[in-house]
Amino acid sequence: MLVSLSIPDRLAGGLWGLLVGDALGVPYEFHAPSALPPREQLDMTPPADFQRAHARVPVGTWSDDGAQALALLASLLHCHELDLDDFGRRLLNWQDWGYLAVDGEVFDIGIQTSRALQALRSGTPPALAGPRDEMANGNGSLMRVLPLALWHRGSDLDLIRQAERQSLVTHGHLRAQVCCALYCLWARRLLQEATDPWHEVIATLHQHYGDDSLAWEQLAWHVRPHDPPDGSGSGYVVDCLRSARWAVETGHSYEAVVKNAISLGRDTDTTACVAGGIAGIQYGWQGIPERWRQQLRGRDLFEPLLKQLVQAHHA
Repeated sequence: MLVSLSIPDRLAGGLWGLLVGDALGVPYEFHAPSALPPREQLDMTPPADFQRAHARVPVGTWSDDGAQALALLASLLHCHELDLDDFGRRLLNWQDWGYLAVDGEVFDIGIQTSRALQALRSGTPPALAGPRDEMANGNGSLMRVLPLALWHRGSDLDLIRQAERQSLVTHGHLRAQVCCALYCLWARRLLQEATDPWHEVIATLHQHYGDDSLAWEQLAWHVRPHDPPDGSGSGYVVDCLRSARWAVETGHSYEAVVKNAISLGRDTDTTACVAGGIAGIQYGWQGIPERWRQQLRGRDLFEPLLKQLVQAHHA
């Protein structure tokens, strides 16, 4: 059940929620579900005998997911629009200099994102940089897109188009674009306190795409949004989105949602990031456990951006 909260609380919940979810999932990445600690022990600091992924990374640190999301938000706030050239430069600055990464350390980057950034570096326009083959459907553009939904104040159709466009920089296949559009509309409906957010989103996409479009074909045949939610926590963009939906719909609090996401194993930081952003909007900033808010590192990097985001909504 969606409780009534202020827009600033939901905006803060969304940004904090994706960063906390990302950081929470980092130590558990690459592990099969059976190799994870018991659910009650899933926390920012794993049990001492657990073989952490990225063992040298301090607890409470977000990964490439959070850094790229913040790069997108910073670009939107600076340019007052989605400027792919500016966003692409910020992604290169992240890769080269650790821009918006905690401690300036880049410790995780997806294969498709790496290919795309190399193309950008070689002079490929950002709208053409992302690989477009069907096998290049990782979750790298989905994991970072939430700030667009938090910032955007135009029509649903414009939000759909902008969500698709931001994907092109690293993930050019239509399937990845459609998943980003669906996710942004899902976040928007939660901000609007819709009574049935998911199904309202599908109706909106159906209206804008139409039965005969390639986009609707990708949605209907691959994402299968009318199926019951399930997922395996993998890096495939469709599975990531479906896993996040399962985590959200089977959880009753922010904590339950992100633990659900991590319990799937595998790409735990991204699944928890995608689910955590939605849960943060749903339950608000205060719904995120205080202990996790206290343990999250890098507040000096994102709190000024969050302040600008809230101010932009009041402008």
